[in-house]
Amino acid sequence: MTGFGPFPGVAQNVSERFVSKLAHLAARRFSAHRVVARVLPTEWERAPQRLEALYERERPKLVLHFGVSADASSYVLEGIARNTCKPAEDAAGALPPADVVIQGGSDTLDAKLPADDIVERLLALRVPIVTSHDAGGYLCNALLYRSLFVANQLREPPVVGFFHIPRVIPAAQAKPGKTNELRFDWGTALTGGLEIIRTCLGRPPPRRHPRAKAR
Repeated sequence: MTGFGPFPGVAQNVSERFVSKLAHLAARRFSAHRVVARVLPTEWERAPQRLEALYERERPKLVLHFGVSADASSYVLEGIARNTCKPAEDAAGALPPADVVIQGGSDTLDAKLPADDIVERLLALRVPIVTSHDAGGYLCNALLYRSLFVANQLREPPVVGFFHIPRVIPAAQAKPGKTNELRFDWGTALTGGLEIIRTCLGRPPPRRHPRAKAR
């Protein structure tokens, strides 16, 4: 799983902390699997280089990317990546080398996730989630497109997806409220993250869904 480092306008990227915490919990919950979490530089050239190196080294079965969005107030499951890059500066002050992610690539690529099952299971846990077909034109979209492109070249393509999360995640409630309001906080975020992994691995939901504890 990957998060991003800082970029213009976001001095501290919460996806960096999020993937670290989620990986720690996932390594204990899914001990039969090797869990790898990396923070990618929010840079047009270095991020894809690091991503391709990870694919080569790890040969993953599941690849989950996380990034922040100012418009997100919950999990946002991105269903489509577009072969386009907007002319926006990255963390190094550089612009994308081209207006597309992959020269000659398809206009769009579909994420390889059991999206309907993920949404159903997270909502059952009272974890807010919505779906989207527009990951933007910045590094989040570019990373998802390249990840799907690389995965499609493999003999056994892994499950690949991208989730936007809010730029700020509130502390977990000590005693969850009894209202029907869905709240995205550190407790529900990590609970939801574990359930995303469980669903992608094809495991049935547990009988009980305790809120994950952030440490």
